[in-house]
Amino acid sequence: MSGLLDLLSGPMGKELISGVSQQTGQPTEKTADVLSMAMPLLLGAMKKNASNPQNADGLMNALSSKHTGGILDNLGGLFQGGVNDSVINDGAGILGHVLGSKQPAVENALSQKSGVDAGSVAQILKIAAPIVMGYLGRQKAQSNVSDANGLSSLLGSMLGGQPKQNQSLITSLIDADGDGSVLDDVADMVLGSKQKKGGLGGMLGGLFGK
Repeated sequence: MSGLLDLLSGPMGKELISGVSQQTGQPTEKTADVLSMAMPLLLGAMKKNASNPQNADGLMNALSSKHTGGILDNLGGLFQGGVNDSVINDGAGILGHVLGSKQPAVENALSQKSGVDAGSVAQILKIAAPIVMGYLGRQKAQSNVSDANGLSSLLGSMLGGQPKQNQSLITSLIDADGDGSVLDDVADMVLGSKQKKGGLGGMLGGLFGK
């Protein structure tokens, strides 16, 4: 199963990091740091969402229709002359539903951890979100995933390939209670502990349920 490690460390990842770096004016290494934390965070938030059957159905529909992986076919073209507004707007919509009102807090946390200003982090997230969705959609098709359980397993396997140095960054950012379980704390970071019981329910449904 291909994880995010394969995406970020392969030729496509180099193209992605280079393109995002040019788009934001940030150094390549710092851009790679932000992406290595932001992409697993987005997948983790989606995995939390997928535990709700209605949200899982909405995500499955989106991955089968709009986000099938076509965006990955021409990353060079995506960044040529600047990323298209439609991609940025799509990314903003995904982030709004996945992260909700806690999006600024997430951006600030990633900014502090990476040393990249929060405005650039916000830009990087908007570009990363549609690419994460496209990558997930492609993996879903290749793995013949057809139900919520399969989707949850796919998300878990994609998150499992993080290198130790990235895992430690992600863990220190997300694992607030120190139990070593990054995914268990995604909702805490994104929504705050008071709202954890409700999970991220409904957010993806609004975006992908149409």
